[in-house]
Parts: sequence; structure tokens; C-alpha cells
Amino acid sequence: MVIPFFYLFVFLFAAIIHEVAHGAMAYKLGDPTAKDAGRLTLNPIRHIDPVGSILLPVMLYLFQSPILFGWAKPVPFNPMFLKNPKRDGGLIALAGPVSNFAVAAVFYAITTGMSVFGVIIPNLPTFLSIIIFVNVWLGIINLVPLPPLDGSKVLFMLLPKKWHGVELFLEKNGPILLMILILMLLFVF
Repeated sequence: MVIPFFYLFVFLFAAIIHEVAHGAMAYKLGDPTAKDAGRLTLNPIRHIDPVGSILLPVMLYLFQSPILFGWAKPVPFNPMFLKNPKRDGGLIALAGPVSNFAVAAVFYAITTGMSVFGVIIPNLPTFLSIIIFVNVWLGIINLVPLPPLDGSKVLFMLLPKKWHGVELFLEKNGPILLMILILMLLFVF
């Protein structure tokens, strides 16, 4: 019973770290919006979205879904503060998944170090593997190039101007395509 709740706990904090990374990158690039809104904090109360952080993950758990999905409140940023909004918007988007991969890498290093030095703490490897898995999963999912996921902003940053039609198409249809993808994943797993 502890492990499913630990998954939810790790997911919540992974999503919070992800959002704080967006805000921190925006701040580094000259946008104080997230800082001024008090969102550069790990305090969960500042980031919890009732539907995406609580209701959806709990419902997926209760229905024994093989996929954990949800979100924290998106950290706001204002492109007017950015020197190069297209590039900087992509970098802000990329900061979230990179933060999740960094957390996973740190906990992987801890796990590896424990193994190398023969440190044995009952159940700790299980908990560390959950932290690694959830962060890698969150990072990968967010790199899918469909709005509103971060991967779409990274893609838009990289697309040449002549492909603006692709951006418009994805902005309009991305959420629907994303829901189709999620439903397909639910049936596959």
C-alpha cells in the first residue's frame, strides 16, 4: 500500500520541480513573472492543480491504470520580457524535462553508488527506482511535440519560419491528438 502512494508523492514533486525549472529558466532569461507570482518555490500548495495534481492521478490509480498522468499548475511566463521569444520560449519549455532527467540522474548515481559500495538498506532501492522511473517518464512524455506539452514549444523553437503552418496546425489540433495518444497508450498498456 505504501508503494502506490509513494508513486503519487514522487509524481507530485517531480511535476513541481518541472514547473519550478520552467520559472527559473524564464527568470534567468529576464522574465520575473513566475518569481513575482511566488512560483519559484517547492511548496506544493503554490503548484497543485486540483484536477491535474490530485483528481486525475488518484482516479487513474483507483481504476488501476497502467499509466500515471497529471500535471501541476503551469508556471506563468511573459514573452514580452524575453529578448528572443521564440528561442527563449523553447528553452523555458526544455528546462522542465531537463530538470526531471537531472533528478533521475542524481538518484541513479545514488543507486549506483550504493551498489558499488555494498550499501544495503532494505526497500531503499525500490523507492529510488520509483523516483528514477517517474522522473524519466515525466521528462519523456513532456518532450512529445504536441501542445500543450513542452516538446511542442521546443519543436516550434527549431522550426524555420516557412513551417509556421505546422505550428498553427499543432496549436489547433495538438490537444485532441494528445488525448488520442493517451487513449492509445491506455489500451496498449
